[in-house]
Amino acid sequence: SVIEARKPDFDAFIDPQKQYADAVIEVLPTQLIPDDNEGKVLRVRLIMKEGVKYFSPVYLFDEGSTISWIPCGRKLTCSYPGIKFNYEPDSYFDHEVSVLEMDGQFDRLDELIYVESHLSNLSTKFYGEVTQQMLKHADFPGSNNGTGLFQTIVGLKIRDLYEQLIANKATARAEAAKA
Repeated sequence: SVIEARKPDFDAFIDPQKQYADAVIEVLPTQLIPDDNEGKVLRVRLIMKEGVKYFSPVYLFDEGSTISWIPCGRKLTCSYPGIKFNYEPDSYFDHEVSVLEMDGQFDRLDELIYVESHLSNLSTKFYGEVTQQMLKHADFPGSNNGTGLFQTIVGLKIRDLYEQLIANKATARAEAAKA
């Protein structure tokens, strides 16, 4: 497969960089289906470094707690094997991190707003922006699981980081002009 063919490059160039990254998306086999060999359902982890300037890790319910959440039921339609979120503080390459994990996949992307409303520090500009972005790209691979969700969130984080840096630069210029 294409992925297997690219593995040597990944091992040589991408993998060693993970320790320096402020955010890493890890894609793993599901834990929702015992002995799953199909690989259709994914468990995806968003690992976010703590204490980075201009970057606040996303959290579920309560920052710094350990949370396991199954949102399936009255507000979220989930077919087998369901969806499970985990959030916890951890360490990664000797760095303090927060880890948000999603196992499973969405049946209805419009219901993602329910999950989005329980996540904080998303760097959105308005309520529902993550859901709107996901719906806009509903035909993209991974749009129904954690790969699409976390890539969308990381994209918003990068935008936020960029805007903070630009604003900071403008403030520094204004202060320098006054001096």
